[in-house]
Amino acid sequence: MSVDPRSAAAAAQLARSSNAFGFDLYQRLRRTPGNLVVSPASLTTALAMTWGGAQGETAAEMRKVLHLEGTADDVMVTSGALIRSLQDPARPLIFRIANQLFGEKGYKLVPAYLEKIRAAFGAPLELLDFKTAPEPARRHINGWVEEKTEHRIKDLIPPGSLDGETRLVLVNAIYFLGDWAMPFEPTSTRPAPFHLSVSETKDVPTMHSLGGFRIAQKAGVTALEIPYKGESLSMLLLVPDAVDGLGALEASLDAQRLDALTAALKRELVAVGIPKFEVNPSASLSLGEDLKALGMPLAFDHQKADFTGIANPPHPADRLVIAKVFHKGFVRVDEKGTEAAAATSIDAVRAGAAMMQPRRLLADRPFLFLIRDNASGLIVFLGRVSDPSRT
Repeated sequence: MSVDPRSAAAAAQLARSSNAFGFDLYQRLRRTPGNLVVSPASLTTALAMTWGGAQGETAAEMRKVLHLEGTADDVMVTSGALIRSLQDPARPLIFRIANQLFGEKGYKLVPAYLEKIRAAFGAPLELLDFKTAPEPARRHINGWVEEKTEHRIKDLIPPGSLDGETRLVLVNAIYFLGDWAMPFEPTSTRPAPFHLSVSETKDVPTMHSLGGFRIAQKAGVTALEIPYKGESLSMLLLVPDAVDGLGALEASLDAQRLDALTAALKRELVAVGIPKFEVNPSASLSLGEDLKALGMPLAFDHQKADFTGIANPPHPADRLVIAKVFHKGFVRVDEKGTEAAAATSIDAVRAGAAMMQPRRLLADRPFLFLIRDNASGLIVFLGRVSDPSRT
């Protein structure tokens, strides 16, 4: 089936916007110690749904922070099309994206906005009683997220986070389950040293494989691409040359550096060693202050937020405003492949190659990982492994 070049170009542009925003946000989140995972795709989708109903300076701030180009209608149409392509049932992996709006009952909402969101994102609106029953509403939303992520994302919205002033909660949930194109042989997994720091080492279960992989080394970091079955998505590992090089790598990483690394990838015979790992934080990330600091405070301002494209109540005190933005991710990597989930609430070697001396990539120190859609370049998950023995 041929792909409309205009649609492909629009999807690639949206992916660049999402990636740029993801790296901006990661520069703030990287201060959090330990293992970390976020889904720029999830966050962008949830915030783009909100932006679709923002007006004036609120919309302008959100557009700039999200690096969005084009009209809100165009972005929503492109985002919806990209979401549908990621979930193509012909792909030999499981990829599910669900979106929903939860609003305070009693509001008169703008029908045109609801129709656009429903058409683009498949996101219906559910009315809840935030005013008098915020905790039951919170539990209901968390149950929805848990169901959509195969019970991997639990308690997205913490107790006490919603109250009678909550107007709107937007939720995006992503679930991914993909087998490696070339699985690791379980009998080759064995304990190997992982350098937590220059002075501390811990033995962790490490997977090993020898095969044809795309690899690149530039400016103190080695990038390795491991495709999933069907090769529509891949995991990209970024391993610093220095044992203590993760901080410098994180500080310098942006969309341009990632593009340079991926452009330099070349297929070679590589001996790979990667620790099994699971990143499963107990607590959600609360991103409201980070989003304000990045440049969109008006969306959270009860006096100045302008979401009159969603609802335009007669009394200013009843205007819609983003109450909270919570985000939580899950990634597990083993010999078979990767299982990953995230939710955002706002509120083969060619014959003859065996004679070559293989390159080596041993991820035996803190490293970064990304899961990317190969067609658009969209980063679905982005994170780091500081200690594979911890979640």
